Amino acid sequence: MSGSYDDSVGVEVSSDSFWEVGNYKRTVKRIDDGHRLCNDLMNCIHERARIEKVYAQQLTEWAKRWKQLVEKGPQYGTVERAWCAFMSEAEKVSELHLEVKGSLMNEDFEKIKNWQKEAFHKQMMGGFKETKEAEDGFRKAQKPWAKKLKEMQRLKSPLQVEAAKKAYHAACKEEKLAISRETNSKADPALNPEQLKKLQDKVERSKQDVLKTKEKYEKSLKELDNATPQYMENMEQVFEQCQQFEEKRLRFFREVLLEVQKHLDLSNVASYKNIYRELEQNIKTADAVEDLRWFRANQGPGMSMNWPQFEEWSADLNRTLSRREKKKASDGVTLTGINQMGDQVSQPNKHSSSLSVQSNTVQSVQSSYNPFEDEEDTGSTVSEKEDNKIKNVSSYEKNQSYPTDWSDEESNNPFSSTDANGDTNPFDEDTPPTMEVRVRALYDYEGQEQDELSFKAGDELTKMENEDEQGWCKGRLDNGQVGLYPANYVEPIQ
Repeated sequence: MSGSYDDSVGVEVSSDSFWEVGNYKRTVKRIDDGHRLCNDLMNCIHERARIEKVYAQQLTEWAKRWKQLVEKGPQYGTVERAWCAFMSEAEKVSELHLEVKGSLMNEDFEKIKNWQKEAFHKQMMGGFKETKEAEDGFRKAQKPWAKKLKEMQRLKSPLQVEAAKKAYHAACKEEKLAISRETNSKADPALNPEQLKKLQDKVERSKQDVLKTKEKYEKSLKELDNATPQYMENMEQVFEQCQQFEEKRLRFFREVLLEVQKHLDLSNVASYKNIYRELEQNIKTADAVEDLRWFRANQGPGMSMNWPQFEEWSADLNRTLSRREKKKASDGVTLTGINQMGDQVSQPNKHSSSLSVQSNTVQSVQSSYNPFEDEEDTGSTVSEKEDNKIKNVSSYEKNQSYPTDWSDEESNNPFSSTDANGDTNPFDEDTPPTMEVRVRALYDYEGQEQDELSFKAGDELTKMENEDEQGWCKGRLDNGQVGLYPANYVEPIQ
């Protein structure tokens, strides 16, 4: 902003009024402040957009981490799905907050930036064109008034307003003092007539001084009053122009703030309401009774069991088993999911894998020897490894039982409590890796690592290896891709 004009130099300002010389600068400064406020509002919106972006990223990271923890954790069933619904909610809300960030920057921020560029025009010498125009207008309107006021304030000027006022007030004071002295002298018998005459003459001179100073004071005010209406009209005109410019800015700010409010208010977004409506429904579907029934069927007494039973010796077992013969599905052993009994609920099993032995031959099994073990091709026969205490198991029986002379000692019991817990299950590690089973996906799964498969609910794939200790299986998609997947995401195809 340029400096004040020369005619205002030396003019005494007695108040903070707009009409005082030079006090219009506050109005001119408001134009510069308007440009700075545009920058402040853009910075404010930019910071909020950055907060929205960071919040969206944190929601996504939180959802990804906890989804993996819950899926690999001990929680199961409908409560697990309700728990995972919170992570789905976070992912969807994260997308909405990214949309908010985009609206703030691409719409609101750019709108303020463009308006500021159109409303304020920079000059080559610095400052803004609008500021200079306002200051020149006020200077031109105030120049005659300031010039006359400056002339009146010169000490040698007979029309000096402030000096005339002081002279008039001093004459009035002197007059009052002279009258008081005259009154007191009349009551004093010690004064002679000559002294009394002097007091009376002083009173008369004081009255004449009051009249003269009053006349000068009124004359100086009249000179100034004659220039006041035109001065006020010119100043009002320039001020209204500044008001109109400021009105545009204020209305624009109000419009922008309303748009920012609409972008931030997710409560009016239909998709936002649907997110929490769906979350509530997922939580309400959690059923403790159903989860307990599923756990009983998949982890408890409801699980199927290949109980040992007596079977006759078969000559088919008295031959050498080669690796190539074991790999043939028609002549070997196929691992499939055990058909659940009763009211078993079809839900993913996180912590154990089920299997059944299906074969067209009757095989003899020793309690301490696993006939399905992947043995080396040394030429040894099954009959050579069988010494005594042979127990025959029928692969066609779903509900099998041991004979009454079955030992209860853990050292000789392959189906002891330790085996039931999955620690030393003879089928876990000894199952040939070539035994493949067709399975169907229960849920969608997106591979998190390069060695993991991705599939949709209902897709079919081939399980190549049984579940490991961490709950993962190795499988192959129909397109030939081989990788790992969570065991509890699929079920055997019956």
